Amino acid sequence: MKDEGDAPRNALNEELHALRAEVARLNAHRFVRIHNSIPRLLLFNLARGLAFGLGTVLGASVLLSLLAWALSQVEFLPIIGEWVAQIARQIDSSVE
Repeated sequence: MKDEGDAPRNALNEELHALRAEVARLNAHRFVRIHNSIPRLLLFNLARGLAFGLGTVLGASVLLSLLAWALSQVEFLPIIGEWVAQIARQIDSSVE
């Protein structure tokens, strides 16, 4: 005859075994392995920061040049047209 306490104990053992398997699976994950080592973590964050900075600078450059080009096409507006023409002249003089 089985003891009445065996069923909850077996369920608890199964849950504990499943939990251990899941923790082992998570510890083997690439993200956790990268962050387990301080030098690797620093290198990873340095590369991420460099990529973010480069992307920000390139994106801002493209966006601003498109904006300046679009504004240079609007020279017929009195105030904005003069302002854009002055910016275009400064850009042309700095390129030369």
